Amino acid sequence: MQSLLEGLLHASPLVVACVVFALVFAEDALFIGFVIPGETAAVIGGVFASQGDLPLWVMILVVVSAAILGDTVGYEIGKHLGPRIMRMKILDKRRARLQKAEDFLARRGGLAVFLGRFTAFFRAVMPALAGLSQMPYRRFATWNFTGGIVWGSLFVTIGFLAGSSYEEVARTFGRGAALVVAGIAVVLLVIWQVRKHRAEGKSKAGPQD
Repeated sequence: MQSLLEGLLHASPLVVACVVFALVFAEDALFIGFVIPGETAAVIGGVFASQGDLPLWVMILVVVSAAILGDTVGYEIGKHLGPRIMRMKILDKRRARLQKAEDFLARRGGLAVFLGRFTAFFRAVMPALAGLSQMPYRRFATWNFTGGIVWGSLFVTIGFLAGSSYEEVARTFGRGAALVVAGIAVVLLVIWQVRKHRAEGKSKAGPQD
């Protein structure tokens, strides 16, 4: 944890901005969100901005732009290569969740594009599903822009506040105490993710019994 934070403090603002942009963009355009959720990159960008090397508004602009462009590319991929994308092996173990995403899109339309941005799996597949379903681009773009702005601003700000809190604790109680606080936050996040994964597993298994 300390090495990660120290590396972040000494990284080039341009390099960090490019990496954050690439990860957020690729999540929706290339399905990399199955490995690294985009909000992780957004939060890291916010933490970096809290160090003062890059203005908060600039990092928000980087993340929001990447989110909107990534979704746009994902939409076009789904529109032109949809059936081929649906046969990808990476989706074989996620067919049940993919069906839920398709059903959600069919029920909610454009609103699903907005709400889907706040769930990692839906965020990765919803743009392509919207393109595959032949949703009019103007409708998709409206919800895509709205979701990208709200989501990007929210998670970068969360990272910014978390980074500021870390530095405040470090100045007051020392780096050791700050690392303990950061470690507790990470543990709580892991526990939440595990419980969420188990709950999703039970919900998938339920209809099959």
